[in-house]
Amino acid sequence: MRKITTSAYMPTEIEVVNVSENVAKIIAYPFETGYAVTLAHPLRRLLYTSTVGFAPTGVKIEGVAHEFDSMRGMLEDVTLFIINLKNLRFKLKNNSQREVIEYNFKGSKEIIGSDLNNDIVEIVNPDAYLATINEDADFKFSVIVEKGIGYVPSEEIRDYIEADYIALDAFFTPVKKAVYEIENVLVEDNPDYEKIVLTVTTDGQVGPVEAFKHSIEAMYKQMSVFNNVLNIDVNVALSISGRSNEHSKLFESVENLNLSARSFNCLDKAEIRYIGELALMEESELKELKNLGKKSLDEIKAVMAEIGYPFGENTLGDSKEMLRKKIAELKS
Repeated sequence: MRKITTSAYMPTEIEVVNVSENVAKIIAYPFETGYAVTLAHPLRRLLYTSTVGFAPTGVKIEGVAHEFDSMRGMLEDVTLFIINLKNLRFKLKNNSQREVIEYNFKGSKEIIGSDLNNDIVEIVNPDAYLATINEDADFKFSVIVEKGIGYVPSEEIRDYIEADYIALDAFFTPVKKAVYEIENVLVEDNPDYEKIVLTVTTDGQVGPVEAFKHSIEAMYKQMSVFNNVLNIDVNVALSISGRSNEHSKLFESVENLNLSARSFNCLDKAEIRYIGELALMEESELKELKNLGKKSLDEIKAVMAEIGYPFGENTLGDSKEMLRKKIAELKS
C-alpha cells in the first residue's frame, strides 16, 4: 500500500559484482517508481561519451600517398590496413596525452597487436590482426595515438594533424557495452520500488568500475551548473514584488556599484561583499559603519536608490529572510 510522503525515498544499497576483468555489474536500490530509469539512462549515455580512452588519430606509411593506395609486399591494401589499425586498442603509458610511435617490420610476417607493444604504448587486444607482409617487404609506418573521449571523425582531425599523415576516425571510448535493467524490489509492504542493474563492458583500456566512476563524476560536474538555482527562490520572490529586472543585482559584488575608493574600502573593511547586504540594512545601520563619513553615506544612498533599493523603503517585502539566508550561504 502506497503511503503519502513529502520526499522521495533515498536509495541505500549499492553492490558491485566483478563478472570478469572487463565486465562488472553495478546494482543500486531501492528507488521510487520512475527514478531508476531517470538515473540509469543518462549514466549509460555518459559511460559512452565521458570515459577517457586512447585511439590512433593518424598514420603515415612510407611509400604510400593516400588511404586508397597499395603497398608492395603487404597482403592488404592500405584501406584494409587502416581498418585493422583502428580496431587495435592502444593504451599510452606514463599518462601521456599524445605520442607518435614509429614501427619497422621486414621479411615474411603476420603482424598482430602484440607486435606493436613497446615502452610508449601497450596494445590491450594483443591478438588482434593487423597485416601480413612477405619476404620482400620493408614496412615502415608511424602512428599518432591520442587521449580523448567519445568519437571524433577524421574530417575534424584532418584540420590539425600533420600534413603527411592520413587522418583516422578516432573511437576513444573504452566502453564496449553499457546496458541497464530495471527490476522491482520490495520495501516494507510496497513491491513497486525499483532496482538498477547496470552492466558495463570495457575493452581493457580502463576497467568497468573505473569507467562507471568517470560517468558519475561527469554527471556531477555537468549538473553543477544548476548550483546557481540556489538563488532562484529569492529571485522568484523578488520578481513577484515587481523587481524582476533588478533582483539579480543583489548577488553581485559591491564592486559593481562603482563607488569611490573611500566608500568601497569602508564597506570592504566591514566585510560587506554583496549588494544584497546593503539592501538588507537600515540607514541607521549604515551610519554606524566605522569610518563611513557623510559624503560616503550620501554616495551609497544615492547609488542604492538609483538601482531601485533606496534606504528607508521596504523594497524586499517578505523576501528579507530568504535573501539573508542566501547571502550567508554565498559568504560561507
